[in-house]
This record gives sequence, structure tokens and C-alpha cells, in this order.
Amino acid sequence: MTTHRELETAGKDVTGMLRTAGLRPTRQRVSLAELLYSKGDRHISAELLHEEAVGADVPVSLATVYNTLHQFTEAGLLREVAIDGNKTYFDTNVSDHHHFFIEGENRVIDIPGEGVGIGKLPEAPEGMEVVRVDVVVRVREKL
Repeated sequence: MTTHRELETAGKDVTGMLRTAGLRPTRQRVSLAELLYSKGDRHISAELLHEEAVGADVPVSLATVYNTLHQFTEAGLLREVAIDGNKTYFDTNVSDHHHFFIEGENRVIDIPGEGVGIGKLPEAPEGMEVVRVDVVVRVREKL
């Protein structure tokens, strides 16, 4: 898995970033990575990335977008943020942090890593270890 430091070293050169992550820089991967990383840290769904790709004349199917996002996640280039069981966002910020989910807007924003204190965790099942704890705090406008 690629570390955040290696990604910073690769900079915004998406071809180099893909190679550093162990992925072959195909035309579609490069195009999608350019769309993902050209706007700074962001949270994006596969459907929204697909819309951006179509708008940028990148010929790619929604299935290819999903596959590419999952490949980027496996390679450490993205973090997957699951909201409920049916909505997933992909986060270009792979550092240790948590998220607010703004209900009604279907928007995800970062909570700094030190912004959430995690108390006592249960022991992992035998032969397993805790890798990461993801916290999603759901918020909405006050009525």
C-alpha cells in the first residue's frame, strides 16, 4: 500500500503518482486521476466523477469509473467513506481524519484527525488487528 508521504512526493504528476502506487498509467486511469486530483482534496461519488468525465469528453463507462476508484483505493490513493449502506464517497485525502456527513445536501467534509477522541476499543478477534477507525458524524441544519 502506498503511504501518504509517497503520494506527496509524487506531487500532482498523476502518471508518476499511479506508477508510485503500482498502477499502470492507462489513458482512462490518467484522465480520471486528473479529474480527481485537479481540484485539491475532495469527496466524490462514482456517479459524480462519471458526470465530470463525460463533461470533459473522457470516454469512460460508469462501471470503469467504479473499478478505477476501487483500484485507486486498494493502492492507497483514495479512502472509501461509506455513508449508511448504500452511499459511498471516495476521499482524495488519505491522511488520518474523520468526516461530517451533511444530511439534505449529501455532502461530506473532513474533521481533522485530532477533532475526534476515540475511547476504549474492543479487542479485535483472534488473529486480527484494528487497522483504522472511521467516524462519520451526521449533521443537518438546525430547524
